[in-house]
Amino acid sequence: MRIAILGAGAWGTALAVVASARHPVTLYARAAAHAEELARLRENRRYLPGVALGAGIECVGDLEVALAHAELIVLATPLAGLRSLCRALAPRNVGEVVWVCKGIETETRLLPHSVVAEELPGARTAALSGPSFALEVAQGRPTALTAASADPDLQGRIVGALHAGALRVYRSDDLVGVEVGGAVKNVMAIAAGISDGLQLGTNARAALVTRGLAEIMRFALAMGGRAETVMGLTGAGDLILTCTGALSRNRSVGLALGGGESLEAVLARLGHVAEGVPCARAVLALAREHGIEMPITEAVCAVLFEKLAPREGLLRLLARAPKSED
Repeated sequence: MRIAILGAGAWGTALAVVASARHPVTLYARAAAHAEELARLRENRRYLPGVALGAGIECVGDLEVALAHAELIVLATPLAGLRSLCRALAPRNVGEVVWVCKGIETETRLLPHSVVAEELPGARTAALSGPSFALEVAQGRPTALTAASADPDLQGRIVGALHAGALRVYRSDDLVGVEVGGAVKNVMAIAAGISDGLQLGTNARAALVTRGLAEIMRFALAMGGRAETVMGLTGAGDLILTCTGALSRNRSVGLALGGGESLEAVLARLGHVAEGVPCARAVLALAREHGIEMPITEAVCAVLFEKLAPREGLLRLLARAPKSED
């Protein structure tokens, strides 16, 4: 199977490394200079340094070249670039498309599958998600992901393309549940990072992760997802990883905020997209629209966008009236 991966960030590069062990892969970088650098150095020093790009990976900066003869197209752009990339693909009548971004589109409050459906109505589509740091995937460390699609045949195609060695790929038809877990866990990771940055301890982090899972569950069910999906890889699994892992971008944002840095300074220094920041505002807006109680999300948004002191945000959560656990 010839695979085209559109987006040469850390995650797109990691998938190219894994997939190229069994399939010819074309890795597309939007900037021609970046594509040339990848081809010359055989390494993505900007986003995934230290990982070699094998001979089975062709690095290109021309979209037409990237798509030529592609049987499966992987959209590895951040969520903010998903719609524009799909629009670029629309005139080309693409067939099978899978995306790996996580979040909610800020302007429309749409999950990724709805964005893709609007721009590529004739394509067979799927989401690939789960608890995964790009570096560990590229290094061949054990990882489990979920391929979610309403099309069972496409689920099988993705499993056939990527399920091998240390990478396991499971199937699901719950696109909403898979995407909600991937989006909202980033907001919870910011909260967990703030708690750790304030040195509130592991008890506090455990409480935030657990109550964060309850918020994800309420949100997912209201949006049409299933409870078993939230309790699986793309919900609980991704939440645990992102709230505790040292490689988590969103937890890093929270850590820095808890340590006293401004959001502007944190994002400027990070150098990678932290999807939880724009996603938090969209999640809160949808929660209020659907009447969903999400106090951790509210506290994160207050810290991010209302200049509330991180310690004050956590204290507000602790000051909430007692209630039954649900």
